[in-house]
Parts: sequence; structure tokens; C-alpha cells
Amino acid sequence: MSAAYHSQTVVTLAASSTSEHRPLIISLFAVFVAATLGITVWAGRQTKSASDFYAGGRQFTAFQNGLAVSGDYMSAASFLGIAGAIALFGYDGFLYSIGFLVAWLVALLLVAEPLRNSGRYTMGDVLAYRMRQRPVRTAAGVSTIVVSIFYLLAQMAGAGVLVSLLLGITSDAGKILIVALVGVLMIVYVTIGGMKGTTWVQMVKAVLLIAGAILMTFMVLWKFDFNVSDLLGTAAEKSGHGASFLEPGLKYGATGTSKLDFLSLGIALVLGTAGLPHILIRFYTVPTAKAARKSVNWAIGIIGAFYLMTIALGFGAAALIGPAEIKAKNPAGNAAAPQLAEYLGGVGSTGGAVMLAVISAVAFATILAVVAGLTLASSSSFAHDIYANVIRKGKATEKEEMRAARWATVFIGAAAIVLGAFARDMNVAGLVALAFAVAASANLPTLLYSLFWKRFTTQGALWSIYGGLASSVILVLFSPVVSGNAKTSMFKGVDFAWFPLENPGLISIPLGFLLGWVGSLLSKEEPDKGKYAELEVKSLTGIGAH
Repeated sequence: MSAAYHSQTVVTLAASSTSEHRPLIISLFAVFVAATLGITVWAGRQTKSASDFYAGGRQFTAFQNGLAVSGDYMSAASFLGIAGAIALFGYDGFLYSIGFLVAWLVALLLVAEPLRNSGRYTMGDVLAYRMRQRPVRTAAGVSTIVVSIFYLLAQMAGAGVLVSLLLGITSDAGKILIVALVGVLMIVYVTIGGMKGTTWVQMVKAVLLIAGAILMTFMVLWKFDFNVSDLLGTAAEKSGHGASFLEPGLKYGATGTSKLDFLSLGIALVLGTAGLPHILIRFYTVPTAKAARKSVNWAIGIIGAFYLMTIALGFGAAALIGPAEIKAKNPAGNAAAPQLAEYLGGVGSTGGAVMLAVISAVAFATILAVVAGLTLASSSSFAHDIYANVIRKGKATEKEEMRAARWATVFIGAAAIVLGAFARDMNVAGLVALAFAVAASANLPTLLYSLFWKRFTTQGALWSIYGGLASSVILVLFSPVVSGNAKTSMFKGVDFAWFPLENPGLISIPLGFLLGWVGSLLSKEEPDKGKYAELEVKSLTGIGAH
């Protein structure tokens, strides 16, 4: 869902922003880019060690990290996409907000504190503690890079479409140039600023996004004299569905397949979040496990408040604009929030243009922050897990490791630019579905087994990671996301889909857990119970943590 919203969000922006308003939008973009580059250069001067580059020197407070985690997690899909889903499908659209928020309870209760205590910089650190280093680190590195690349590709394609439409660029060469410029900006952020620069950019972006949501929420409620019942009643009346607009079943109740699809998507969102690499590495940026737990508490509070505001944004768009006009601009409803912003500011007025420009700048800030976090996660995993511990067998110096991370950033960024250029006109929903499915199918089972099951072995870890990775990739490849649906598939006009669901989580996530269990039971390797006992003490108490 996430990338589809990125790739189509701003059709309305381009249509309604006349050439006279473009200088305003370009100026806002230029101010933001200059400010974030300044932050990155400042942070880069303080990035001297591997700990600084990977974990920001573990100097961020729980609140700062919570704000940065929020910035990493609340994408433009949350701001623009969920508002559109609520505007068109009412209650069923709001279920996305619930799924995204509930996911943090899994991260808080099962992952945040043990992960901070057990590792140094990456997920591979935790897995390698009690298993054979080279195969496990290689698997963890491959999984991290695959998740990050696909998520990154979706962001790059979305950024290209967003900026191209806002600047009025229609030629293919111009769109490719925009994708390349966004990619170069991303590479600069990570290579110069490392985790410190990325974290500060994410914090700035989170503040901008929350401020934009608060402003729009206040303006919507003001239109209805702060009477939520009036807002919901008007939205239901104007939706054309009456009371059913405020009840479950409008989108996910028509067929048995749609119900299974929602269940599959929900499982992937809720469990995938705790396995997303760019979220996991954020737990290493705080000095203690207690701070990691507190930062998740802060993130839950900030994200929870934001998703509550999506009620006002979504139902406000339905009430003030109406589903018919929203669909006329974009059938998927992705332009609902920009349309609402323009309506609140005054359609055709300077105020409306300013509101549109602000929302555009926030969306662009969102993409830059998420892109930087993803690039850092994948380059860190390559440098720390694959280069330092597999290729160099633990003999690489910190300086060599950081150099490898920076070169990895350049290569991963270049790959994202090339793939993003090819994907600029694609429906990239499948890429994000794949990222969540891989994270939930491969990373999470392996992490939980490693932390909490003493019988877990190297073979179980490899079966879980590679099995979850392969099953999720194959099922998405042969799903309606890639082919078979003339309107929304990545490749239109062909049909090789045999898997009926759009998200493979219902199959691939249980399979990932099952393979980890079976692989361990069938393994001839005797688990190192002493190492498990050490890991258990370390993960639960923080004794010996870095």
C-alpha cells in the first residue's frame, strides 16, 4: 500500500499549482534541502568513529530517538495515503492506522530492549552471538539489503514522481534526472552525516509532519465547530454509503478473498515493523536499553497522536470535498490530503497554494528522511556483517569498515537511482509489500528464536531467513500486485498470477517461523547452551552491552 501512495499522491498538486505558484514551491524545497544539508555537514564533522557512523555515538536521548523513529516510520503514505483510504472507505480505511500503530507494541514488548542489549550495530550481531558467524551474518546481510533495496526503490520512484509533477517536468529525461538528483542527495546525507546526520534530518521531518497534521486537523474541526459527531455524520452522508461508511466491511468484506487479503496485510504490517532494518538500527543510537524502551514509548505516543489526526483528515476530506471529487482527481484517493489542504487554504487563492506548497515540502521531507534511513541500514549491514566479519573475518579496522560503509552507500544509491529510473512510472505497491513481507517472514522469526529459544541453531536461522525471503519474493512475484490486474498491477497487459492475495504474509510469515523450528530440530549441530545463557542474561539485564 505504502509505495502506491508515494507514486500517485500528487496528481492534484500538479494540476492545481499554476506556474505563478511554482516559485513558492521551489523556494520551500530549496530552503528545506539547504537546511538539511547544513545539519548533515554539521553532524559529519562530529562523525569520527564507527560508533558515530552506525549509531550516532549512542548519544541521543530517549525523546530524540523516539522523535527520529517517528520520522522514520510516518511516511508520506501515512499522511497522504491513509487520509485517502479513510475518505473513500471510512472505517475500513482507518484500519490501516490501527495496524501501523499496533505494530509498535510488538517492537516494544519483544524487540527493543533485548536488541539494544545484545548487539552493537546490526541485526547480524545478535544472530552471530551464539551461532556460526559467517553463514549467519551473510544471511542477515542479504535479508537486510533486500528489504532495504525494495523499500528504497519505492521511495526513489515516489520522490521522482513527486518532484517531477510539482516542478512541471513531463519528459522522461527530466524525470530520470530528478530521480538521480534525489539519489545523489541521499548518498551525500549518509556518507557525510552517518547516523547523526540522518537522525537529525528525521527529527526535523517528524516535527514538520506533526505540525502539518495538527494545522490541518485544527482547521477541519474548526469548520465543524469542533463537533466530531457532525464531522462523522456529514462524511457518512456525503459518502453515498450512509451509516455503513462508519461500519466495517466497505472495503474488506465483499468476498472471502478480500477478507483473507486484509488479514494477510494486517499480519505483515504488525509483525513486519519489528523486523524492518531501518527501524531496528535506531535502537542502537541510545546509551542504554532503558532509553531504547523509553524511545519506543515516545514513538508510540507521537505516532498514536498522528494516527488519531488521520481520522480528522480522512473524514474531513470525505465531508468537505466528497468521494466523487476525490476519485475524479485520483481513483485511489491518494490526492485527498492535498485536496483538503487546498480547500482549507482557499481553492485558487494564494492561501490554498501556500497550503499545497507546505504539504508538498512535508511529503518531500518524508521521502528524504526514509530514504536516508534505509540507505544507512543497508550500507551498515554490508560493511559490518559482510565486509568486516565475513570477508575480512573480523580483522578490519574501524577506519576500513567505515570506508566500506561509505562505498556501499554509493553503490546502493547508484543501484536505487538506476532501478528508480526504470520504476518511475510503475505501480510500486508490490515493492513495499515485499519489504514488509520479507521483514516479517525472514528477520522477525530469526530474531525472536535467537533471543528466546535455546534450541535454535545455525541451520534453523539459515532456513528461516532464506526460506522466508524466497517464499515472500515468489508469492509477490506471482500475485496480482505484479500481473493480472489491469488497473493496479506493476506489469499491465500480462497475467502470470496464480497466488490470489496481494500480500503474502498469511503464508510466508508462518512458513518463516516453521522453517526456523524444523531446521533447528533436524540440525545435527548441538546448540551452545552456555552461549544462549550468556545472551539471555545480556539481553534481559544489559550486563556486558556495548
